[in-house]
Order: sequence, then C-alpha cells, then structure tokens
Amino acid sequence: MITVQEAFKKFRSRLELTDKESEDASRRHNEIRDYLRTKFDIERDFLTGSYKRWTKTKPLKDVDIFCVLGDKEKHRHTKPPAELLRAFDDALVEKYGRNNVSKQRRSITVDFGVKPDADEDTQGKVMSFDAVPAFDKNKHYEIPDTGNPKGWTETDPEIHYDKALAAQNNYDNQWKGIVRMAKKWNAHRSKPVKPSFLIEVMALELLVPPFGGDFRYELKSFFASMADRIHDAWPDPAGLGPPVSDGMEKAARDAAKKELLGASNAAAAAIQLENTGKNGEALRAWRDLFGPLFPLS
Repeated sequence: MITVQEAFKKFRSRLELTDKESEDASRRHNEIRDYLRTKFDIERDFLTGSYKRWTKTKPLKDVDIFCVLGDKEKHRHTKPPAELLRAFDDALVEKYGRNNVSKQRRSITVDFGVKPDADEDTQGKVMSFDAVPAFDKNKHYEIPDTGNPKGWTETDPEIHYDKALAAQNNYDNQWKGIVRMAKKWNAHRSKPVKPSFLIEVMALELLVPPFGGDFRYELKSFFASMADRIHDAWPDPAGLGPPVSDGMEKAARDAAKKELLGASNAAAAAIQLENTGKNGEALRAWRDLFGPLFPLS
C-alpha cells in the first residue's frame, strides 16, 4: 500500500498541468484570440492569472486571456465598463452560442462543454476560458469591473506572477504545490473561499519559508492560519486594485472560517490515524478532504 507521504507526492503531480492540457489551452487561446481580432482592435494578448502562475488546479477551467485593446477601441474607455463587457459578450455569443457564454464581474466566460468524469479527468481538455478586455495605463493595465464603484480596476498580472515566482523559489519550490492543494480543497468544498485567488494571496504571507518538508503539517497549519485571518482585508499584491477579499461579506467569511477550521481539524485527524498505524484510513481521510484526485494507491 502507498504511504501517505508517497500519496502527497503523487497528489502534487496530479495537480500539475499535463502537456495535453497545455496544448489544448494554447489551441483555445489562439482560437479565441484570432476570432476577437476580427471584432476588435487588439494590440496584444497573453494568457495570465493562475494558469500563467502555475497555481491553477484541476480540472482546468477559467483560463484567463488578457486582450489589450488598441487605439481604435479607446472610445470605449469613456463609456460605462458594462458596455465593453457587453460588446465582448455579444461577439463571443456569435461564435460559441448564448448557452456557452456568460458575463462575469471583469470578464466574459466561454464554456467549451467539456465535462470531467467521476475522477475529475477531462482527457486533457480545457473546460472554459475567461476573456478579459484591458487598456494600457502607464506601466500596468485597467480592466472593466462592474463590482467596483469606480467602474474600472487597475491591475498588473506581471507583478502577481513575479510575487508567485519569488514565493516558489523561497519555499524550496513547494509553494505552488501547497497552493494548488489548498485550492483543490476549496473547489471540493464548493468554494467557501472566494475568489480562489484569495487563497494564493493569503499564501504569500502565511506560508513562511522555508518549507518544513511535510505537506501534511504544512497544510494543517495553513488551513488554521487562513481561518484565523479570513476576516482580514487582503490587498491586491500589485497594490493597484481593490482588496482581493472584497467579494466576501461577513457571513461568507464566517462560513469560510468554519470550513477552514474543519479542514485543519480533519488534517489533524488524518495525521493521528497514520500515527496509530491506520494508513489506509488516513489515506481515505485525506481523500475526503481533497477529493478523488488524492490517490489511495
């Protein structure tokens, strides 16, 4: 039987993107980019978000594509941001159909109709993309934000990437693995922490290097630390946009704290099972916590 330590190494590997997933993400990126360029003046575009930072978890969905608009679209910057999002929505509906396109706070989601199986496997296919219209502003960007009273949010995904890379290097190259595991727990529990990027932002501060060498205890402590700090305001790591935590009201934070404490306690119970020689039960306890991607063998 596989040991818990071996299971965690296998779990970490399962959460990493495969070549097939990367290839499909590139194909979809090119497909959406080439189409949107027939509808808008797009100066440049790039994949960003947790996909770019390698903190995206499985199954692969909501991959962010930043579409930086050119001079011919600057007139849209003087109008309500909802109009820009509506224009992107209308354009993508033409290609993918109304049932597969939806508006978000800052982006338009295109769903490709890919469904994971019981083991959360999509056969290397991407489930969805988020198209984010953006304008250059000085050395960063401004994007529409219907949840921001100002209408627009300043952001810099390059700074987010740099901070994640530094954290990975400082944490013995294990930071991203722990973040992906915590995000997998969050998804398995119907996302009590929203957005999932908040977990990553909290990890920048709460995962203090160096890596302790044991995923079990690192995750137990991380869940407990997040529970203790979930009511704090967590600013944009780039220092530009609104707090990343601004989407959670007090009731949602209270509920998230309860879930996070439950996760820390469940981790402690799984560790105790292993320490008393109940390896199989410990593996099943960890799978209950993280879902079917956590291996039993």
